[in-house]
Amino acid sequence: MVVVAAVIVIIALVTAFIAPGWALKKNAEPNVAAPGDAQTQTTQTADPTPTISASTLPNDATELLKAMPDTVLNFARTGAGATTTWSNAKVKPVEEYTLTYSTGDAANDVTIIAAQWSKADDAKTQYEDLTGALTGKELASGNIKVSGSNTGAYVTKEDGSSDKAISVWRNDTVVFQATGAKQAVQDLTKHFPL
Repeated sequence: MVVVAAVIVIIALVTAFIAPGWALKKNAEPNVAAPGDAQTQTTQTADPTPTISASTLPNDATELLKAMPDTVLNFARTGAGATTTWSNAKVKPVEEYTLTYSTGDAANDVTIIAAQWSKADDAKTQYEDLTGALTGKELASGNIKVSGSNTGAYVTKEDGSSDKAISVWRNDTVVFQATGAKQAVQDLTKHFPL
């Protein structure tokens, strides 16, 4: 009785594991598409990279300034320094910088003002003041989310002409304003990591 049971188990194993694989291999024709099947090839293009080097930050750079990316797409940071552009804000920022990002073509340079406040409400007030003063055609707007939580907002509008744009965004206690050629501002703003 034990021998019969063992033979049945062996036959079941052979049938379950070996025979189906053999049958599939026998009927399969490698690298042959079924009639009517179209083969497509997907090509991914890499993001553009800068053709110029990023400038170094000052030795006394703060954490905010150090957080500014060296490169974004094909833009490299070519300048960074303290500024007082928003010194007349309702609440003065704790720190404020002007940065320039370039592709090497001065016509596409983008100037970014970045400033940090000690309270998110103060940064929000500055953001609202800046965006409230924008008058051009809206190109983009929305919320900024970090880990699923809304931490700010952004708006991009034409700046005086259809060739230039200005983008303002807020991420918690930091406000950014980018100005320059319309497409350059849109590209840089969309991919800026902060």
